[in-house]
Amino acid sequence: MVLLKNFINIFFVPELRKKLFFTLGVLIVYRLGSHIPVVGVDVAALKNLLDQTTGLGGLLGYLDLFSGGALQHCTLFALGIMPYITASITMQMLGVAVPYLEQLLKEGEYGRKVVNQYTRYLALIVSVGQSFGFALLLERQGLVLQPGWGFRIMLVLLLSVSALFVMWLSEQISLFGLGNGSSMIIAAGIIANFPSYFIKTWYHVQQGHMELPVALLIVAIFIVITACIVFLEKGERKIPVQYSRRIVGHRIYGGQSSYIPFKINTVGVMPVIFANSVLNMPMFIAAMLAGRFAFFKWLSESLSSTGMLYNVVEFCLIIFFSFFYTALVYNPEELAENIRKSGGFIPGIRPGKKTAEFFYYILTRVGLIGAIYLATLALFPNIMRMLISMPFVIGGTSLLIVVGVSLDTAAQIESYLIEHRYEGFLTSGRLRGRSSR
Repeated sequence: MVLLKNFINIFFVPELRKKLFFTLGVLIVYRLGSHIPVVGVDVAALKNLLDQTTGLGGLLGYLDLFSGGALQHCTLFALGIMPYITASITMQMLGVAVPYLEQLLKEGEYGRKVVNQYTRYLALIVSVGQSFGFALLLERQGLVLQPGWGFRIMLVLLLSVSALFVMWLSEQISLFGLGNGSSMIIAAGIIANFPSYFIKTWYHVQQGHMELPVALLIVAIFIVITACIVFLEKGERKIPVQYSRRIVGHRIYGGQSSYIPFKINTVGVMPVIFANSVLNMPMFIAAMLAGRFAFFKWLSESLSSTGMLYNVVEFCLIIFFSFFYTALVYNPEELAENIRKSGGFIPGIRPGKKTAEFFYYILTRVGLIGAIYLATLALFPNIMRMLISMPFVIGGTSLLIVVGVSLDTAAQIESYLIEHRYEGFLTSGRLRGRSSR
């Protein structure tokens, strides 16, 4: 009852209510676009191909997870948000390596606007390349009713423009809605597949292809993984900060103590999304060339979600992007300088350079634990699929994204409620509601 009451409080905050309905409206538009098919493709044959768990079918089935079934039915939003994610990763890495882009990022709001514009241009190029490759792949598999340049140009135009529209939708969520737009759209696509997972599992049990205890074991394992994700996402290392007393006029300021929380997972689900975006391109190229070259056939099989090479590469990429994204988000020197200017210090650590070095040490140590945790949880369902035959393809990556986005959105709603002196969304008793005054 308390949680229901706190949920109802959402609708008494006009700004929060507006953001919530705006986000839901954008996600509805996205899901509608995911059901508008592209003409000229044998959708039934494409679905049969994606039902295969190995080779090209396994790759497309894996990519279909992030499009919410749009790729399986070859709809307008088949590419989803992935071209924009790929472009964002590329620009962030170039921002560290290219002096011109690095200088732009230091110019404040103007520089960020210029870099964002470059990201949009790059997203257009990536979407054109991916849609053209998808068109060639469909023709090679005999899934096109009238193959040729007419179909290729039409598919490239439709999918590229739709990918840019999805990119625009994600930006609108980030500006006027709740949460990060790209993450929200990816999570919405993944959640849209959940009902079909239960239906497929129940169908396999009824047909005798799977024992009921095995199905219940699969459900229990995913519940335990979800609980572990929630538990570890809440874990943090608290760094105490003491503020010295200052006398200004007849008043005394400071003297209190506070702390800086460093979460075990300091950067959320972005390293997982980045790692999958980087892996998508070589997986797609290897699948296209597998029919011509023996090496690419071996590479395509190894880069399946149950392949050893794929799991090792994804593990390393998640750890790399965890440290890379932490370096982009946190600036220990700036944080140490802000604490020094505020008259604060960490007990036992000298202000300034020594404090910055201490923050580097904490971020490295805590970040390593968080990176290993992310990589392990992302790969555990893949390893489980090697041991247990499952009627659907879902990885720990999907669970991490869904749970991480849900926690971030709930935390944002919580902050809005507390700001307007309502009880929290997830907790109670922290602040009294207006009705109790």
